[in-house]
Amino acid sequence: MRGAPRNRRIALCVLLGGAAAFGQQNPSAQKEAALKADMAGQIDGMKKQAQVMVDTVFSFGELGFQEVETSKYLTGILEKEGFRIQHGVAGIPTAWVASWGEGKPVISLGSDIDDIPQASQKPGVAWHEPLIAGAPGHGEGHNSGVPLNIIAALTVKKVMEREHLKGTIQLWPGVAEELLGTKAYYVRAGLFRNVDICLFAHVAANLSVSWGSSPNQNGLVSVEYGFKGETAHAAGAPWRGRSALDAVELMDVGWNFRREHLRVAQRSHYVITDGGDQPNVVPATASVWYYFREADYDHIMDMWRIGDNMAKAAALMTDTSFTSRLLGSAWPGHFNRPIAEDMYANIKKVGLPQWSEDDQTLAKALQKELKVPVRGLAAKIPDLREPPKADDGQGDGDGQGAGPTGGGSDDIGDVSWNVPTVTLRYPSNIPGGPGHNWANAISMATPIAYKGVIAGAKVQALTMLDIVLHPDLVQKAWDYFTNVQTKDMKYQSLLRAEDQPATWLNQKTMEQYRPRMKNLYYDASKYDTYLEQLGIHYPTIR
Repeated sequence: MRGAPRNRRIALCVLLGGAAAFGQQNPSAQKEAALKADMAGQIDGMKKQAQVMVDTVFSFGELGFQEVETSKYLTGILEKEGFRIQHGVAGIPTAWVASWGEGKPVISLGSDIDDIPQASQKPGVAWHEPLIAGAPGHGEGHNSGVPLNIIAALTVKKVMEREHLKGTIQLWPGVAEELLGTKAYYVRAGLFRNVDICLFAHVAANLSVSWGSSPNQNGLVSVEYGFKGETAHAAGAPWRGRSALDAVELMDVGWNFRREHLRVAQRSHYVITDGGDQPNVVPATASVWYYFREADYDHIMDMWRIGDNMAKAAALMTDTSFTSRLLGSAWPGHFNRPIAEDMYANIKKVGLPQWSEDDQTLAKALQKELKVPVRGLAAKIPDLREPPKADDGQGDGDGQGAGPTGGGSDDIGDVSWNVPTVTLRYPSNIPGGPGHNWANAISMATPIAYKGVIAGAKVQALTMLDIVLHPDLVQKAWDYFTNVQTKDMKYQSLLRAEDQPATWLNQKTMEQYRPRMKNLYYDASKYDTYLEQLGIHYPTIR
């Protein structure tokens, strides 16, 4: 991977030397403004298509690695639009890559498609009311990102065809992002080997982009520890048993004591995935699944080592044995400054959506329900925030920056260390939601989501056009990537050679709920919107 930037610079020099008057790049300001105005108009004309895609994927409600209907639906749309589809990328059945065009630049568009366990929720209803109790649902909003990218890609494709512009558009889904389950495998499979720029899209409550690293974003490893003991009658002969569940509980106790002596940046959490069969049988098997989050590769690996030691100690204390397996991984992200600055200029051009009174009513009703500040939907675009100054993270007691403070993770981080990448955040969520929750699903099949997707698609499309028309922007992006971002830190995958995608995850849950969920799939041939199909008045408030 390390030789790629030099090869791209050579290709760009050839491209610049052979450019036609306006065959490829640097058109007049007037011509470029006209193209951008035309694209914005085209996207406004695709509002219905966006709404149908957003509603349809919302209705599928599929968990990570099980996004079968979602992937079939989205690739079907792209195939009809002339994109070449590669299925089963990196050995993941629901992963795919759609490509159109030829030559440089290669622009890669990504967004996630999986949803959240037990987040089923009726859209447009400002309190907790699941469509199906206990079922999964889009409690983050991953039903909207790939539709956004499709709208942007189709618009840019049309302009490129009309203006005879060279370049390649690539789209792909973030499968099982909530499990941090796939993007590192995409990198390992070479998905980004020839890509010039990656534009990622993620749902949010405002329209924004950032560059550099973030003090509150961590990388992680997701590791499951399985213990093996011996059964016995729990009352009649407990001394003959060796409890695997005891080992799990001792490991968890040990880890919770160790937290006090870990850095502020760390985040760690677990669920017991197997706790035995029934109380009167000493559990012969038990397992616990951990997320070990930290701010950089070395500290992530250190947490993994500590976790392994805890498992060894628990096995010794209980006379059991253990195995472990990696279920996912993610690097902390670092995002490209030149592309972020260009995208931010386009954000200011596009601006926030015009929210209706009904949109604001729903938002404020939900905020009141959640007992958070009642401020409605986003009214002002935030500044392009610079990353904080580097710090060793040890905390020297002087109060002058104790380093990264830790937070969530997204495996787009792995991509960002292999190709210049930015994440566009677009306003389809209601501010104040807890995240990974039914409340975050309420707006995601309503006009709030549709408007946020249209605004985001405009920004994405304008940024794509800038990349196509201005090779110097690509050059600047790679200069930053090579001479700033990766100057002192090189990517090392957290994956081991033997690790494979955990494609079995969530299979049983979807098998349980999918038959009932199918009855609620959106039928765009009969209903104008999913709200209409469900018989929901917009907005429904207390």
